[in-house]
Amino acid sequence: MQAWQVHENGEPSEVMRLSDVERPTPGDGQILLRVRAANINFPDALMVRGHYQVRPPLPFTPGVEICGETEDGRRVIANPALPHGGFAEYAVADAAAVLPAPDSLDDAEAAALHIGYQTGWFGLHRRARLEAGETLLVHAAAGGVGSAAVQLGKAAGATVIGVVGGSDKAAVARELGCDVVVDRRAVDVVGAVKEATGGRGADVIYDPVGGEAYAQSTKVVAFEGRIVVVGFASGTIPSPALNHALVKNYSILGLHWGLYNTKNPKLVQHCHEQLTDLAARGAIKPLVSERVPLDGAAAAVQRVADGVTTGRVAVVPQNGAAV
Repeated sequence: MQAWQVHENGEPSEVMRLSDVERPTPGDGQILLRVRAANINFPDALMVRGHYQVRPPLPFTPGVEICGETEDGRRVIANPALPHGGFAEYAVADAAAVLPAPDSLDDAEAAALHIGYQTGWFGLHRRARLEAGETLLVHAAAGGVGSAAVQLGKAAGATVIGVVGGSDKAAVARELGCDVVVDRRAVDVVGAVKEATGGRGADVIYDPVGGEAYAQSTKVVAFEGRIVVVGFASGTIPSPALNHALVKNYSILGLHWGLYNTKNPKLVQHCHEQLTDLAARGAIKPLVSERVPLDGAAAAVQRVADGVTTGRVAVVPQNGAAV
């Protein structure tokens, strides 16, 4: 079969190599899956660079989120067990963590429903307790993680403010349903958010960016607001001033979704049921901006790493050709 492999860490376009390799052999409690679609996540790029908290042994195949097919023909969503990741024709996954793919979504959309939407659901509902009528601010609202949070926020009855970088991404954020779109390249984010909220600020702020975005969040968070720290796509990890959180009376909430798989896996299943229902009702639908063939994976991962994509980019192997 064909699989992308990383033999040394570096930029995806430089170190990812498409190779002919043996199909992976499932270990105890694992199953073999034919990859129908693999979604590209920012952690894939970080992993290739060697900058992620998980560092699989070299060589490894990246790709942490797939829609796959079991040997008995079931269509499922899974997080492949590294080093046998999803940018390949076959991957392996822990059988206990495999979830049914929603019938309402195609393969690429189903692959994209998992990590980003689970993260959004846990961040907004489990951690921040978002309520209908509240104002939600989403940084990087046109990206894969942000677009999921926008849709989940709208589905929960919140007023959603999306912060983006550039006019093209602003258009995407509007299409996603943002009530207010702030282009950080064109206007002052803090001033625009204060104006949009009548000076009150946002009740919940969803931040997968860190750096300057986090600093802006602290200036526009409302009384008893909640800042959900999801990631650091900017590459800069902020150091919160806790005295500021005290005097403004807001909460800083960390979210590491992967921990729920080991700490409380039943909640992951419950979340998937909620997401499947929302997808069936048309309340959420993953934004898949590109579907690329397997041989285009390295270039696509590089585009995600460079922050020039919107929504999700999915790698779709050759229609399950026999290998």
